[in-house]
Amino acid sequence: MARAPLLQLNSISLTFGGTPVFDDLSLVLQPGDRVALVGRNGSGKSTLMKVMAGLTDPDRGERIVPQGVTVGYMEQDPDLSGYATLGDFAASALPEGESYRLAVVAEGLKFDPATPVATASGGERRRAALAKLLAEAPELMLLDEPTNHLDIQAIEWLEEELSATKAAFVLISHDRAFLRALTRATLWIDRAQLRRRDAGFDGFEDWRETIWAEEDEARHKLDRKIKAEAKWAVEGISARRKRNMGRVRALQSLRAERAAQLRRQGTVALALESGPTSGKRVIEAKALSKSFGDRTIVTGFSLRVLRGDRVAFVGPNGVGKTTLIRMLTGEVQQDSGTVELGTNLEIAVFDQTRAALDPEATLWESLTGDPGLGVSGASDQVMVRGVPRHVVGYLKDSLFTELQARAPVKSLSGGEKARLLLAKIMARPSNLLILDEPTNDLDVETLDLLQETLGDFDGTVLLVSHDRDFIDRVATVTVAMEGDGRATAYPGGWSDYAAQRPAPVQAPHMPPARRKEEPKTEARSKASGLTFSERKRFGELPALMDRLQAEIARLSEFLAQPELFTQEPVKFRKASEGLAERQAALHAAEEEWLLLADRA
Repeated sequence: MARAPLLQLNSISLTFGGTPVFDDLSLVLQPGDRVALVGRNGSGKSTLMKVMAGLTDPDRGERIVPQGVTVGYMEQDPDLSGYATLGDFAASALPEGESYRLAVVAEGLKFDPATPVATASGGERRRAALAKLLAEAPELMLLDEPTNHLDIQAIEWLEEELSATKAAFVLISHDRAFLRALTRATLWIDRAQLRRRDAGFDGFEDWRETIWAEEDEARHKLDRKIKAEAKWAVEGISARRKRNMGRVRALQSLRAERAAQLRRQGTVALALESGPTSGKRVIEAKALSKSFGDRTIVTGFSLRVLRGDRVAFVGPNGVGKTTLIRMLTGEVQQDSGTVELGTNLEIAVFDQTRAALDPEATLWESLTGDPGLGVSGASDQVMVRGVPRHVVGYLKDSLFTELQARAPVKSLSGGEKARLLLAKIMARPSNLLILDEPTNDLDVETLDLLQETLGDFDGTVLLVSHDRDFIDRVATVTVAMEGDGRATAYPGGWSDYAAQRPAPVQAPHMPPARRKEEPKTEARSKASGLTFSERKRFGELPALMDRLQAEIARLSEFLAQPELFTQEPVKFRKASEGLAERQAALHAAEEEWLLLADRA
């Protein structure tokens, strides 16, 4: 028997400022759906998600959610007014006595519920919104850029949680690895229209290119038909002195159809130009050590960076990746060790806090007000890699409109701010590029172009990112910072690092006994050695078992309350089911670890 949909949108239309965001849009989300929502920055993804969540009303059409179905929404900028701490906000919709669910999620996301709202950063606020949604566990989860401001460990934890959930979910994300691992369907919003493909994000780009090629062919045929009909209309008047009015009306209809076709949005014009060629040796760091009080950033760290290297720095949030880069460029003084910089260095910095952008300044002022970019005596000019350009023309290269040129920076979306900052730093020649979290908020098309631009750049790049796919595409060296001052350089990108990092010698928790018989599958019959994915899994299992043990302990403590069964039978049942699920998962993880350990 078919199950009822969780949510339906029927013939939704929405217009902002005369421009249609959606036009006659319909969709159905079923139980078990795992959907990627993709599209260019500014295409309306977040707006559509707000319509799904019931937070934005369409101009026309209807939203249908069956009675009893719960829909949860994780927004990018949550409203925390009225709450003293992030934990108060995240637990605000949980039933009394179920705060343990927030504690479990907070541990995985590395989120401190006691953090005061008044001092919380933007990233901490977004983690609180994500923790709130996961703890509430609605039947349909709507997640808008959930991986932004999460480190790779937290992203992998979130992947595991969403892989195991029975809830349906819709994801907006720029993280290809995250989307590929989790989604089974793709919604693509493009020029106010929505298309659905019943396959995950992997393969989306090929599907998109096929649709665009079909559109181009149809447009070409229509143009030829209009040209032929227009020629007939002119010649027919002279030859017969009388028009076939039906045919003239058909020509008018063809022209109206052609005018109604929306051109695809262009791509961002990204380009980098090196300044003077730097010396072959860009940075030579030897035995660096740095601490702030009891917190150690690095101990005895050495690194040689040569011209053309792309060095990615990875590790948990707060481990000191940005501080280490600032030490390597001489901006922060080390406690011990030496740093020697090469000759002729011209450094450009993409800052994750967007500190180079004044939120009150207009886009126009952001470019012309920069002494390094403005052209003396011509306030409408900006110097782009040594050539004067009109500021509006240069902004259009980054897909900004003429109206936006006079708008304040604070009116831009996260993706638009990232594009503006890229335009600002790429206007100036450089040969050492510092990119601190450049992938946050950018759509996948712009990330593709950024990757290609960096590939053509003959300077050097130092990169901080939690986007595993982007690191794999760009990095030639990966510096892994693991805390307690440990930092190690590995050749290659994220996947290369994951394959090279040492596996733990033994699991933190060893099960009491092995099973006597093991299934004789092909994977387990190999004499020795592990595949790349098996080595990765072998390294992840100890942390998973630790987490499951902690969750089992919390649930057991909760169930030990003497009056719980009689006074709160529903809570008792849910907690008991959760305990059984985690005990089964722990048993399976232990068995898997033993099998992999035996083969390793």
